[in-house]
Amino acid sequence: MERLPGFRDFYPEPLPHSDVWSADVRNYLFDKWRNTARAFGFREYDGPPLEPLDLYTLKSGEEIVGQLYNFIDKGNRAVALRPEMTPTLARLVGAHERHYKKPVKWFSIPQLFRYERQQKGRLREHFQFNADLLGETDPAADAELIALLISLLQACGLTPSDFVIRLSSRNAWHDYFARSSADPAREYEFYQVIDKLERATPDESEAKLAALGLSLDAVRHFIEAGQPTPELSTIIQDLSARGLAEFVKIDYNVIRGLAYYTGPVFEAFDRQGQFRAIAGGGRYDHLVGLITGGKVQLPAAGFGLGDVVLTEIITQRRLLPKLEARLDAFCLIEDESIRRDSLRLIHELRQAGCAVDFPLAPLKSDKQFKRALDSHAAYTLRLERSTHGEISVRIKNLRTREENVASPAEVLPLLRLP
Repeated sequence: MERLPGFRDFYPEPLPHSDVWSADVRNYLFDKWRNTARAFGFREYDGPPLEPLDLYTLKSGEEIVGQLYNFIDKGNRAVALRPEMTPTLARLVGAHERHYKKPVKWFSIPQLFRYERQQKGRLREHFQFNADLLGETDPAADAELIALLISLLQACGLTPSDFVIRLSSRNAWHDYFARSSADPAREYEFYQVIDKLERATPDESEAKLAALGLSLDAVRHFIEAGQPTPELSTIIQDLSARGLAEFVKIDYNVIRGLAYYTGPVFEAFDRQGQFRAIAGGGRYDHLVGLITGGKVQLPAAGFGLGDVVLTEIITQRRLLPKLEARLDAFCLIEDESIRRDSLRLIHELRQAGCAVDFPLAPLKSDKQFKRALDSHAAYTLRLERSTHGEISVRIKNLRTREENVASPAEVLPLLRLP
């Protein structure tokens, strides 16, 4: 029985072969994401992986259905596996926003699903770090999110030579379109052309823009000029004050394809051009109102950072630490008459937060010691009973080979663990 196309198996290190993913790398990323987000004052939330289909069609239209894992459940409800987290967030915040002081700073690490063609850096499922800041219109909120994204990538070892945040604005493009003679009803169609500008051929883009009454040369001139709007200037100044200016540049090639963006938008790109976009997001001030039927109006901004491309980049750049199974101690039980006393000590150490393993069944001494080495244990413990019946523990540091003998109550302080 094989896994479904576009889905992944996660194994502990060392991996059996190259066609599986590392559960240890995934946990490494999750730890980096959580620690960085909490340093910025963000709180974690979550929602169900299965949502009403209407939650997504309301935001993106019926055309999104072809990209979803959707079906009719046993309650005759049209449902879908979540393809993104923002609609769920809007639903959660819309239901109970009065309970939380503003601004709301939340993050989550959902697994997301899309039924689409597989390609490099894009599968049918992935994990994604989502961070959102709701209840604040000041550009400082957008700058805070960009600073968080930069810090997340820095935490994984990436530097300004590895990535750049390309910063743009839907407002700038809205003003550009409004100055043209194009049909206002076709503005989102125009955004779609701009979003695909770097991927489409010049002839394709020229034809689509001409159908809107615009020219490719004029659009390119606007992009090359790169004049920042006041809001973008404020964001750049904020990031400069943090010492992060070298990570960011104004780039109007970025517009973000989703219809709900309303202001500054941004994407993180690999400077070497070997990978697709690492992350992306922006301001979406009207989505909560849309999801709640106008009952709650709450400005918002956020971004998503997927695990697939990020894992590929840090693996290719050799930035991953050695992710081996590591124990604080391995308890050798060479005398079965002392197993009960060993189990008591093992349980007490585990209760104190130590990672401790032991042979579940009788095993030769050399094989026990080999297992301790294979587990990369920092210490071995071996209980001994004196002729008077007293229990002592022989503690061996496997790095220095230093040995100590102590009572069971004295073992924990002698395990000099980081």
